[in-house]
This record gives sequence, C-alpha cells and structure tokens, in this order.
Amino acid sequence: MQTYQIVFITGCANGIGQHLAEVFYQKGYAVVATDVLIEKLSSQTTHWDTARTIVERLNVADMHNWQSVVDKCVNKFGRIDILINNAGVVIPGFVSELNTKEIDLQVDVNVKGVLYGSQCAINQMLKQGSGHLINFASLAGIAPIMGLPVYSATKHAVRAFTLATYQEVRSKGINVSVICPDLVQTNMLTLQIDYPAAALSFSGDKVLVVGDIEKAIFERALRKKEVEIMSPTSRGWLSKLGNLFITKLWNPFRPAINPSKYLLLRNRHFGILTEILTENEDIPIA
Repeated sequence: MQTYQIVFITGCANGIGQHLAEVFYQKGYAVVATDVLIEKLSSQTTHWDTARTIVERLNVADMHNWQSVVDKCVNKFGRIDILINNAGVVIPGFVSELNTKEIDLQVDVNVKGVLYGSQCAINQMLKQGSGHLINFASLAGIAPIMGLPVYSATKHAVRAFTLATYQEVRSKGINVSVICPDLVQTNMLTLQIDYPAAALSFSGDKVLVVGDIEKAIFERALRKKEVEIMSPTSRGWLSKLGNLFITKLWNPFRPAINPSKYLLLRNRHFGILTEILTENEDIPIA
C-alpha cells in the first residue's frame, strides 16, 4: 500500500533542483523530477526506482506541457502532495543593455512558469483537500538589485503571487511557502561572476550552499509551515529594512557608476550598497 508522499520539482538538471530531487528520493518520497534539459536529467537519475519516480521534460513556460506532466503524475500516483517551483533563469545586465529575448526568457520562466505550475498544482490540491505549494523567489524579490532589473522584477512577482495565493487557499487545507534565498553556490552564481552589472549580488558576507536550501525546505517549509522564508533570515530583514531607504542610498550614486567598470562591493550598512570602488575613485557614502 502506498505510504510515501509525492513531490513534484522543476529545474532538476542543475543546482538546487538537482540536489533537492536526490534528497527527496533518498528520503523515500515519490519524486516527479522535471527539466527542459531532459537528457542531462535522465543521465543523473538512472539509479532511481521507476516505481516511485517520474523523470520528464518540462518547459515551464508552456501551460499545455505543464498540464500534461501533472496529469501523468496524478495518473500514476493519484495526487500531488508538494510542488516545488524551482526552475529559474537570471541574465545580468543594466536595463539599457537587455534585449527583448533576454527579457522574455526571464519573464516566461521565472513568472509564467511559476504561475502556470502553481495553478495546475493548486487545482489538484483543492480536489485532494491538501497539499503544499513551495515557490522560489529571492532576496531580490524583497529588495531589488541594480544590474538585475528584470530578474528582480520577476522575483517580486513570484513573492507577491505566492503570498496572495496563500491568502486564497490557507483555509482549504493547502500550505503555501515562498523561499527568498540570498546568493547560492550554483551555476546561476557562476554565470554572474564576470558581469559588472551583477556586482551587487555579491554584497553579502557569505554565499549559501544547496544544503542551506534543503534545510529551509524541510525544517521551515514542510515542518514548521512557514509562509515567507528568508535565507539567511538576518539578510532578509536587512533587505526589508534597506528597502525603506533604497532611493536615498542608491539614487545619488547611479550617475557615477560606469557599467564598463568592474564593481567591488562591501556590505556594511543595512546589508545593501555601502561602498563602490571603481578604477577611477572611491565614491563616498553619505
């Protein structure tokens, strides 16, 4: 008789999603692991028991693809207990530099992907009378990051959507959580290293690892049923506090920033912009 819970995860070919899929599998869950990079994902899951797993290609920006994979999950396991919308992309660049394709990709994956998946899962969970929706936002969804304007906008959207969804379904047996992590040691971090536009992403004291996200999922989301999970918590609250002063702290320095220069940042004041060193001069902080 089936006793395991069913977890559906997106973006499982790399980084956080790859780690979470393997952890859930090792803990005895039935795992639906998805990614657009199906060949890579399939090669990483050859040791899985097919009786309690589904490995499927999913383009999260395609609603029909979503419904097809969700139907396959429900047909095999009868339910979805947990959906983790992890898939996401980041393309560093100042607003004047980003092209339409780069904007569309981030909005399609980061926003539409989460909305489509959440709707499919919530509809199933309402039929069941239970379930847990977990969406990944970012600290950039609390305090926007200069140099990542579209990414910041998409993560604000995810956070707002998730909190609104929580209000809609909390009385119907469905738990909802939004994870807002700082920078995590994954391919998304590596992508940003050589981009001056992404310099503010590295303003924290340390970089998180996938184990930190695992802990947030299992201890704070699934066990404690927390709704908004900021990781680390201290940086989350500093982001919220810093957001109150964002125009006073940032606007005076924007004209002085040369996008072609590499920016070196240190975090000393409210966890946001405190010192920008360019090749030319130090910019004083008021």
